[in-house]
Order: sequence, then structure tokens, then C-alpha cells
Amino acid sequence: MFKHILVPVDGSETAQVAVAKAIALAKAFASKVTVIYVIDPYPFTGVGTDFAYGQAEYLSAAMAEANAAVKAARDAMTGAGVTVDSLVVEAHTAWRGIVEAGHSQAADQNVMGSHGRKALEKLVLGSVAQAVLSHTKLPVLVVRG
Repeated sequence: MFKHILVPVDGSETAQVAVAKAIALAKAFASKVTVIYVIDPYPFTGVGTDFAYGQAEYLSAAMAEANAAVKAARDAMTGAGVTVDSLVVEAHTAWRGIVEAGHSQAADQNVMGSHGRKALEKLVLGSVAQAVLSHTKLPVLVVRG
């Protein structure tokens, strides 16, 4: 049924729950999995000298975080016998990177975590999962942590 599953990760516990669900799906359908991490190349990094980053420092830290999150997901999948690829993509919003990766990787299913933000926090911070649901043509399994 699902030949290629896309699993966006961010290093959170909720993402690890999504990885576990993706493993179960991949094993059930003999699916290939692609794990992705989206980096915003130009984020708001703070105000003032105590918080200011240089672009190179930010990208270095973001890439280290991305590699750690992707490695954890890859290790879990390969340990379970699932065929997995991974990539780190740059996009100005996480949801856009996920939607574009789903298309470019020819995935036919997204499995992703939801942080379960509520009310004002959701309004201010937004919901990546909700935006992906609104903009992708792929089926999306949203896993709560």
C-alpha cells in the first residue's frame, strides 16, 4: 500500500514516537523510508549581543542538531530492519520543506509527530503538522507524543 514513507524529524520525543509508527508501517508494507530534517536558513535568532549569532555559527549548530536527529531516526530504523535514506533540507518554513520533500522524493505517505500545542501557544507558534495537512496531497499520519 505505501511504498515510500516520508518521516520528518526534529529531535523531539514526539518525533521518536512518529519514527516508531513509521517503522511499524514500513515493516507491514515493506516500504522504503526517507527521514528528513528541515533547517530554516534565515531564522530570527534573537536581539542584542547576548543572543546574536552569525549566520555561519547558526548554520553549523543547526546542521549538528539536524545530523543528530536524523542519526537517531536512522539508527532506530536500521535496527528494526527498515530500508532508510535521509536528508537535511533547507526551507524558510518547516512545513514547506516537508511538503516539497514529499513531492521531490516521490513519497506516498507522511508520518510525523505533533507537539500538541494548545490555544495561544498554537496561535503564536503555529502548527507544522496542520500546515502540512493543509498543503500536501499525500496522506499524513499525525502521531501525538
